Amino acid sequence: MIYVYIVFLLLLNACWLGLVFFYLPGNWLMVLTTGGFAWWHWERGVFSWWTLGTIALLALAGEIVEFFAGFGGARKAGAGFWASMAAIGGALAGAFLGTFLIPVFFFGTLLGGCIGAGLVTWAIERFISQRSAGSLRSGIGAGTGVFIGTAFKVLMGILIWLTVATAALWP
Repeated sequence: MIYVYIVFLLLLNACWLGLVFFYLPGNWLMVLTTGGFAWWHWERGVFSWWTLGTIALLALAGEIVEFFAGFGGARKAGAGFWASMAAIGGALAGAFLGTFLIPVFFFGTLLGGCIGAGLVTWAIERFISQRSAGSLRSGIGAGTGVFIGTAFKVLMGILIWLTVATAALWP
């Protein structure tokens, strides 16, 4: 019966992984679900503390990189502090709008997040510095950073899922 529960856990974690594509906390839901399963069946020894710690660190790394990637991309492209900070909010707003305005799985959310970060960074840089070329470069940097951060978070989610599957099914 434990293998039925494990298959159910892996299917549920695959659903949580799908949420990551929409800027939702799917990685943390995988960590919480796996932790709950480990607690429920602790006497069977399906998951060790090392496995639970590893997936928690992977989720934390994904969050940190995703959160600061738009900021870092804008800063690297020459944006000021406030425009770079605005890239974070622009990415969230753009992802939300992109999900509904471009209803293509993951593509609309990702494109919306990148465009939102880029537009907000560009607008603030344009307002503050009045430089056309520099503000455009900053906006592109913010959008690129958001793309890299999201890709990294998705990669961390895949690694979390594979770690859980390996730990659960490895003899």
